[in-house]
Amino acid sequence: MSKLSEEQLIEIVQPLLEWYQKCARVLPWRSDPTPYHVWISEIMLQQTRVEVVKEYYQRFLKELPTIQHLAEVPEQQLLKLWEGLGYYNRAKNLQKAAKQIVTEYQGKLPPDYQKLQKLPGIGRYTAGAIGSIAFGLPVAAVDGNVLRVLSRLLASKDNISKNETKLKYENLLSGVLVEMKRAYHPGAFTQALMELGAMVCVPNGAPKCLLCPLQQLCQAYEKGIAESLPIKDGKKARRVESKTVFVLTCENRIAIRKRPETGLLSSLWELPNVEGVLSQKQVKEQLKNWDLEVVTIQKLEKAKHIFTHIEWNMIGFEITVKSIENNHLFLWSTIQELKEQYPLPTAFGAYSPIKRQG
Repeated sequence: MSKLSEEQLIEIVQPLLEWYQKCARVLPWRSDPTPYHVWISEIMLQQTRVEVVKEYYQRFLKELPTIQHLAEVPEQQLLKLWEGLGYYNRAKNLQKAAKQIVTEYQGKLPPDYQKLQKLPGIGRYTAGAIGSIAFGLPVAAVDGNVLRVLSRLLASKDNISKNETKLKYENLLSGVLVEMKRAYHPGAFTQALMELGAMVCVPNGAPKCLLCPLQQLCQAYEKGIAESLPIKDGKKARRVESKTVFVLTCENRIAIRKRPETGLLSSLWELPNVEGVLSQKQVKEQLKNWDLEVVTIQKLEKAKHIFTHIEWNMIGFEITVKSIENNHLFLWSTIQELKEQYPLPTAFGAYSPIKRQG
């Protein structure tokens, strides 16, 4: 990595903050950056696009305006609020942390970088974001955007997938934040770096160097290697699984069942499904095993859902059954109940009875 001292890196502070003040997107969590708001937004933004998060964030805070509300909300209601955001363990960890905050910190996030990291679901990055943005602490928040910006500024060939690289950048930035805290708010600098990475020094394509306020300070731009950076590990191949999904209806009710308490999509509700791609004959045999009698059956289009490490390739069947009397394998829900009470993962979105009803 090219050597760049804290004193030299401080040169980026003023032009970056001036650019941020002029060009920053208007986002709901920036207008009122309380510790709770910053925390919720940062957790929601993990693995999720900003435009998607906006609506969820506002609805979430309307329903759960305080940490106390978050700690006390029934889990199924919480998961319903999170429905469609994916990575549901984020929501579960939010509630675990909220309960701990209520017990240990009187319902307020602690203004302490180390204590924040001891809460479920809060790692170094999220603790740094909450600490700097909400509390004005001189602590770094190094996410993918920041790693990319710094790698290009430094023309660094260090692998950003390695923890040692992340720690190196955290320590460098923390030194800068301590130094600049006398003149600038650490949170503004943290958000400006993230914004630059999201909007200008972008991933998955050519960086917009001609729009960058740090162009003259960027060693990768000077050397013409910005597009080749950062260096990181390749993505691991996903495990592919085949599934047959059953959209079972009877008397305006739809069959759903709860997933196990642990594992992928734990505690959520799902449409009945089995491993493998079944023929229509095999589907009818499966229905017999469930003690259900087929009235009509229609094959649906194929669908795919991609998780981080798993890919589901699905085929669906819409099936009307004769009777659900004495059938206790499934919960038979109305469309309205499904909309209001039962969180159905996006993985089943292509076969969702709510979408199919229009």
